Amino acid sequence: MRTTAIGIVAAISVGLAGCAAMEDVDLGTVLGGAGPLDEATVARGLKEALSVGTGRAVGQVGRLDGYLADAALKIVLPRELQDVAGTLRSAGLGSKIDELEVAMNRAAEQAAGEAVTVFGDAIRGMTLADAWGILRGHDTAVTDYFRQRTGVALAARYRPIVESRLRAVGGYGLYETLVAQLESLPFVDPPDLDLVGYVTDRALGGLFTVLAREEQRIRQDPLARTTALLQRVFAAQ
Repeated sequence: MRTTAIGIVAAISVGLAGCAAMEDVDLGTVLGGAGPLDEATVARGLKEALSVGTGRAVGQVGRLDGYLADAALKIVLPRELQDVAGTLRSAGLGSKIDELEVAMNRAAEQAAGEAVTVFGDAIRGMTLADAWGILRGHDTAVTDYFRQRTGVALAARYRPIVESRLRAVGGYGLYETLVAQLESLPFVDPPDLDLVGYVTDRALGGLFTVLAREEQRIRQDPLARTTALLQRVFAAQ
């Protein structure tokens, strides 16, 4: 099991090294030297790889249309509004619905940068036991670790940014317009919705979805990159 775990961390490290941020992280110093690969060294390599990997995930969702252009991440109308979306479109408010969806996704993009600091704190606080537990874990053990350790802190940092961004791009006004229209319709109850909370939850869900994708891809294809490094790691055992 120990050999397999070290092989996985080597694959994770090199797999994530392809992104531009790798220019600032010399994993070769950590995992590519001539010395033995003890557990502490491998754990240190994992931390550096995770720093690169989380930065890559944040970059994906934080860019323009990072949420909007990905069907799995796109923040759509809250369920409370989806139920009456047809009625609203029939009332000539289709463009307002579309604008609100864009505003929600722009707010999520803007908040994404906050995750870098929070993830960094979690990585620095990772113990040796944490690192080996992740390496021996299931396909989304890394993602689950970050979700458990950072979820509350991320929500607290995301929320004010989401709120500010929604106001800046007119999201609140659009939402209030839709609710006012619903209030004018017979037999339709307007939603009692925390719009900021909804967007924050969906933004974080999208971020962790991207993290899980990256983790599963690397775990499922550990030999996809630099076989020489993996050979050295296994030879060291």
